[in-house]
Amino acid sequence: MSSVEDMIRNRIIPSLLIANKRLVKTKNFKHPIYLGDPINAIKIFNEKQADELVILDIYASKNNEEPNFALIEEMCTECFMPIAYGGGIKTIEHIQKLIQLGVEKVILAEAAHTNQSLVKEAVSIFGSQSIVVMMDIKIPFFKTKPTVFIKNGKVNTRKSPLEFALEMQKLGVGELILQDISREGTRSGYPIELVKEITSQLEIPLIVLGGAGSKEDFSEALQSGASGAAAGTLFTLQPPHDAVLIKYLTDEEIKSL
Repeated sequence: MSSVEDMIRNRIIPSLLIANKRLVKTKNFKHPIYLGDPINAIKIFNEKQADELVILDIYASKNNEEPNFALIEEMCTECFMPIAYGGGIKTIEHIQKLIQLGVEKVILAEAAHTNQSLVKEAVSIFGSQSIVVMMDIKIPFFKTKPTVFIKNGKVNTRKSPLEFALEMQKLGVGELILQDISREGTRSGYPIELVKEITSQLEIPLIVLGGAGSKEDFSEALQSGASGAAAGTLFTLQPPHDAVLIKYLTDEEIKSL
């Protein structure tokens, strides 16, 4: 593949959830089901030549734990593609150790709300390209528009997605990941109108995650302004009975989006 083709290649990104060292999948951030060993999943995505991988430890922050560096080191050793990791990251030392272990991008979530000085410092030390912020959103009860939530969707920050996205851009982060909690694990498609609203005013890349049910969903997200589309359920569970099956798109499918 030529360098020009590399530059314009559509970014379709598998997303893996980790809980207590195990690969799991959730629906609307609830009821994690066990899928297997994350290392085995990484090996399969290696074989399928995925371009990059998002790995999220969903229990680290919830349990007030630091990242599982031993597991992350093992994953980085096995993985042939760039890894973006999030979960339990609270300090510059955490970020530094993750990058030293081989993580290419560090994903901040709760810290982007509770400790924005950490975000600014991380950007200044490691560069914008290494710092990503996760933006989990949903529509609160008795409301009509989504806001950004933290703590696994339990705490409403009362910030609109666009407001928060522009705030993070101003802090210098290199990329944002937008995840709609109400769509996560449902195969119901991405929040396209929201993607259009945010990307029309955002200068940094926006990745959309949660809700993909088909190749058409990827295509719609990319055509709506997203710089990439990520998925978990679509790449790990096979309908109609949600049997575990790790899969990915072919080069031809990715080029056709």
